[in-house]
Order: sequence, then C-alpha cells, then structure tokens
Amino acid sequence: MSIDKDTARRVAHLARIEVAETDLEHLAGELSGILGFMEQLREVDVEGIEPMTSVTPMELPWREDVVTDGGNAERVLANAPDARDGFFTVPKVVE
Repeated sequence: MSIDKDTARRVAHLARIEVAETDLEHLAGELSGILGFMEQLREVDVEGIEPMTSVTPMELPWREDVVTDGGNAERVLANAPDARDGFFTVPKVVE
C-alpha cells in the first residue's frame, strides 16, 4: 500500500504532529514502508504458535496480596515540603 502526501498530512493532523509541507513526501515514504513491513508480517504462518510475553521463558514471581502501610511512612514524609501528624499537608483549595 502506498501513502500519498494528502494521507500523510491527514495522519499528521490526527496524531497532532506538526509536519512541514516539505517533509510530507518523506513522511509518506516512511509510512508506506511501515505498511509494507506490516504486509510482510501478515504473510508469516503463525498457526499453532503460542503467544509469548518475553523472548526468554520465565515465570513471574508471586507474592501474597496483603494490604500494608509500607512500613516506611517516616521516610516518605521526610520528602514532603509540609507534613503534620503523619500526613502530607497541602494547601486548601476549596473555600
């Protein structure tokens, strides 16, 4: 599939990317190349191939799902510009 300058202009507009008029021809070529590569990928026979989440087989570590306070409130609050009674203090925004 080939992309023309008008289509490249439309894609740039939809992506909210400012592209100079002189660069539209190059962008159209780049987009055409991407679509060509996608067409090549469609031709690959993947029947019976299991999807994978990583190129190396690995098991994700499991942990017990328990609610905690993190155990380090003092360290976290030490970074706050203002903290009182164990909480962040923020400016009042509602009258």
